[in-house]
Amino acid sequence: QLQLVESGGGLVQPGGSLRLSCTTSGLTLNDFTIGWFRQAPGKEREGVACISSREGSAIYANSVKGRFTISRDNAKNTVSLQMDSLKPEETAVYYCAATVARLLSLKADSFYAWGQGTQVTVSS
Repeated sequence: QLQLVESGGGLVQPGGSLRLSCTTSGLTLNDFTIGWFRQAPGKEREGVACISSREGSAIYANSVKGRFTISRDNAKNTVSLQMDSLKPEETAVYYCAATVARLLSLKADSFYAWGQGTQVTVSS
């Protein structure tokens, strides 16, 4: 069973940067399409970025284009989300999710395996 673990969350000032990582053990993450999502209190889960299996094509939510970058490090079996120019309204729990389907999607129901999430707080 695929188990995902996120790391890298924390407290950052507005305009700052954080790098989140998603990893698993026992399986090769490059075989899966990976998405990053976030959920703020009282709000629906929102897709942020997605990277396809193997070839590494990516899509982003309009709200993060030009500021967030999703990438793979196959040697470390990790998918990362580099977040720059963070805003207070981006405070949320960030989740990574996986699917074997060969697609690019920002919809939560496209993914079947989820991590526990990592808290990102953007505040001065």
